[in-house]
Amino acid sequence: METAVKLTKLASCAGCGAKVGAGTLVHMLKGFRTHSDPNLIVGYDKSDDASVYVLDENRALIQTTDFFPPIVDDPFLYGQIAAANALSDIYAMGGEPKLALNIMCIPDNMDGTMVQEILRGGYDKAYEAGAIITGGHTIHGAEPIYGLAVSGFVHPQKVLTNSSAKVGDILILTKPLGIGILTTAAKAGLVEENLLQKIYAQMATLNKTARDIMVKYPVTSCTDVTGFALLGHGFEMAQGSGCTLHILADKVPYHKEAWEFAAMGFIPAGAYRNREYAEKGVSLKGDITRTMQDILYDPQTSGGLLIAVPEKEGFKLLDKLRLQIPAAVIIGYVTEKEDNWLSLEI
Repeated sequence: METAVKLTKLASCAGCGAKVGAGTLVHMLKGFRTHSDPNLIVGYDKSDDASVYVLDENRALIQTTDFFPPIVDDPFLYGQIAAANALSDIYAMGGEPKLALNIMCIPDNMDGTMVQEILRGGYDKAYEAGAIITGGHTIHGAEPIYGLAVSGFVHPQKVLTNSSAKVGDILILTKPLGIGILTTAAKAGLVEENLLQKIYAQMATLNKTARDIMVKYPVTSCTDVTGFALLGHGFEMAQGSGCTLHILADKVPYHKEAWEFAAMGFIPAGAYRNREYAEKGVSLKGDITRTMQDILYDPQTSGGLLIAVPEKEGFKLLDKLRLQIPAAVIIGYVTEKEDNWLSLEI
């Protein structure tokens, strides 16, 4: 859909590149009074993708929220991507989304048709996920913002967290990297239309299929790779699990065009925040170029799942994933804690 107002021109940041840095968030949340509850088995103190509250022996409630400024100019597509990104946190916990609320900010120069198309995109993805949008909250502001607050359910014994990887696991990634770099270059009009459509389709793709397959296997840990990039989210998984994650740089999937643009300097601001946060926990082994590092620190919008699973079962899981998600690939493995949290190798 062509629009008179370019959505991406109304926002100073795009997509998950607008996220506040993880290191900043840690300091901002220190010292707050908060209730304790034994039924809250995952809270914000664990840097996980969503909170989990046990309702009874068979059900736990998962809650999350995610929203961001436009990453594309098509309002319907923007709504789809924002909704897919928000729903992803539920999938990363091994759950199924059920209810959602719209979160929206509308600048004065957005007309009603554009607003309706954004909402239609969100409803489209919620419907595909099997979730129901039951309302929401909309305000006026300087920049457009859209996303969802989502509730889902999971069996209390089947919750997946980002802090439970085990020694001997292999690591599987389900979507290629480079989204932040490519959308940054796209703002300068340098990305060809066929590539744009490819990355737009990737961002609008739910992680539902990956979730539905992985829960049939003994996955130990999972997170979705979004604003904090592969290395940022990997850093949190390693710290939470007390292990070292070995990332094999030459196995990590990425859009080949992202390499060229990264080498030209089209690096989103979020990548520098991610590097500042996670670099202290990364050891380099081998000739890992700065360009490759930039791709690994690149903030992703509606990225794939990073799955830790025992090696023997992991190869079976990968075979099943690749039948429907050809981009899925093994990118590393988990060992006992070594000299650093992440070992980036080639």
